[in-house]
Amino acid sequence: RPSIHRRMKSYSDEAWKTTRLSTSFNVKSERVSNWRDFLRLHCHPIEEYIEEWPAKPSSLREDVAEYSRRMRGLAVKLVEAISESLGLEKDYIEKAMGKHMAINYYPACPEPELTYGLPPHADPNAITILLQNQVPGLQVLHHANWIVPNTFIVNIGDQIQVISNDRYKSVLHRALVNSEKERMSIPTFYCPSPDAVMKPAPQLVDDDHPAHYTSYAYAEYYTNFWNRGLSKESCVDIFKLQN
Repeated sequence: RPSIHRRMKSYSDEAWKTTRLSTSFNVKSERVSNWRDFLRLHCHPIEEYIEEWPAKPSSLREDVAEYSRRMRGLAVKLVEAISESLGLEKDYIEKAMGKHMAINYYPACPEPELTYGLPPHADPNAITILLQNQVPGLQVLHHANWIVPNTFIVNIGDQIQVISNDRYKSVLHRALVNSEKERMSIPTFYCPSPDAVMKPAPQLVDDDHPAHYTSYAYAEYYTNFWNRGLSKESCVDIFKLQN
């Protein structure tokens, strides 16, 4: 494990910092902390951020850059397919996106029944692509039951729900911890740019299908998400219109 000194060089609890090591979720506001440490790296464009990433271990920058390129390619194909499934131009969603990645570390917990790795929540971004090690922990809510998908996972986030005017729904999920084994996961978050204006696609709005959401800047949405903390209640409800 990296030394305390090396870890503290990357530590930050500022939500918009593009490379940061931190713990739980928002330690400034949450009343109960989660059993998680994480390293979050902005990855696109790679040349803009790679020099910020930790220099040790020596292979990290090269490995993350290669993985990031491949995940960006996959994410673009996925959002193109979602756009086409909605009857939109193939690049409609992709035009607004950026991308960042996190590495989540969940140590073995002596009393796992008292805490979460992460509590139930929906992701604030467009889609999340999750790679996890062989230790189960992620659970997805499906038809009122929590299921454990032990596979490569793609979650729909809140921004796809808004763009699709509720034709797609964001996925409620949580991370559990256990008392025997540490767990690691690598989620790749495909996110709008902070200044991107999010709203239902105009092509999906008409007299029979009114807009369900007002327009907003993604930075405004994420600030609300960050300050409120992780919750079963979706942050998109703040921007929901009363039709």
